[in-house]
Amino acid sequence: MTKRLWILLVVVALVAAAAIAVVVANDGSDKKFVTPKPTTSAAPAGLSTFYHQKVTWSHCGSGQCATVKVPIDYAKPDGATTKLAVKVIPSTSGKATHSMFVNPGGPGGSAIDYAGTMATEFGKDVRAKYDIVGVDPRGVGKSSPLKCLSDKQFDVFTASDPDPDNAAEIKEFRSLTAELGTACEKHSGELAAHVSTEEAARDMDVVRALLGRKTMDWFGASYGTQLGATYAQLFPKTVDRMVLDGAVDPSLGVVDSSLGQTTGFERAVESYAKDCVKSSTCPLGDNADAGLQKIAALLAQLDAKPMQTTSGRQLTEGLAFYGIAVTLYDKTTWKYLTQALTSAFRGDGSTLLLLSDAYFDRQRDGSYSGNLGQVIYAVNCLDSSQRLTQSETEALIPRFEKVSPVFGRALAWGALGCTDWPIKPTHPQLKISADGAPPIIVIGTTRDPATPYEWAQSLAKQLSSGVLLTRVGDGHTAYGSGNSCITKAVDAYYVSDTVPKDGLVCK
Repeated sequence: MTKRLWILLVVVALVAAAAIAVVVANDGSDKKFVTPKPTTSAAPAGLSTFYHQKVTWSHCGSGQCATVKVPIDYAKPDGATTKLAVKVIPSTSGKATHSMFVNPGGPGGSAIDYAGTMATEFGKDVRAKYDIVGVDPRGVGKSSPLKCLSDKQFDVFTASDPDPDNAAEIKEFRSLTAELGTACEKHSGELAAHVSTEEAARDMDVVRALLGRKTMDWFGASYGTQLGATYAQLFPKTVDRMVLDGAVDPSLGVVDSSLGQTTGFERAVESYAKDCVKSSTCPLGDNADAGLQKIAALLAQLDAKPMQTTSGRQLTEGLAFYGIAVTLYDKTTWKYLTQALTSAFRGDGSTLLLLSDAYFDRQRDGSYSGNLGQVIYAVNCLDSSQRLTQSETEALIPRFEKVSPVFGRALAWGALGCTDWPIKPTHPQLKISADGAPPIIVIGTTRDPATPYEWAQSLAKQLSSGVLLTRVGDGHTAYGSGNSCITKAVDAYYVSDTVPKDGLVCK
């Protein structure tokens, strides 16, 4: 998922005593809200209660908010229900003809928060035409959030060793994942088994109908592309305009998915290193390859002995891993990685720890403002029925290390992540083709760390109506990156149905 908002928190913390001016763009919140009238279209069998429910809207900051009920299990619509939090930010014209659903990914990112961001990111013509809609997916954020580990327990989880070296470390590595899943079952009950992507996509259609829209308009980033593509597979004739930015390839198995991310993060850290060594103050020295070895050595050092920080907490290898990774999502944050590495090479892990906290949205008081770090396991393990054995995972390590000396071992072990998950998947990821849907725009960035470019190429081919756009550059996702070619193509598609040429490359 995009980390731009989270990194801003780090920027504020790092720039001590700086005067920060905040400019708020017109997001449409000053426009009169027109209470939606649910569509009168027929609901899917057994779901009329949900598609035609009464919704109460109330003012909430930059928009209007409501709570919507959906069945926990769509196969049992008369059973228990869960709540979805919905936020609508009115169009700037006050006369929206469409509702744009947005999702930032994760899985586990808050679409309600993202709606506020995208209300100021989209071009003025887009904002005049569309209300912006954020629906926190089931189990996420304000939507009856999945409850698993306590904050202190999750601190232990995030600080744990991501690449165990011996039998004792492997046992601990596996037990932590099992404990997370068991905690989700204990504290969230039936919901813990029903936060799959397919079920979340069905929820989006309920909200679409309650907003009175006959069709779905969608902008999804990162995992939000998988959620959007799954919606298109389930409801192809309901799709209107859909953009999938930073595409996930849902056809991949556990190994290929992990290997793809290993490739993406290695490309990104190599790009950072090549840029860094141009400066005389680069902590990596003057040679990019030697600099990457220095980073790998730092992680190995932390594996053997965690580093002290000014907060009193220790910087472990796991925390450093995330602290480095988060800065690779956006090129504008590379300077903070440089600052963090400079300090770490001198024996102070404070800045890398701060960056790791930003990755998980951990606050200064030790609380977490979201549950992304835990939901991501729950969703991924319900979407895939593939479970590797420990021996299969260990056999992968040399292959992963060859791809990335920095990230390889940790991401190889990550492929074991669902093996000990106690909840069995009932809705594994659907195959995607979305036959019958109108053109769907798929965007890939050539040096995207989290969703490598090849995934966008693959998803565009899987979709019967997929149209591929390419951004040549660094960072995760393309829209909002400052690339005018991407911005122009996406905005024209949303405003006037102008479909960009398949294969368009934006440099």
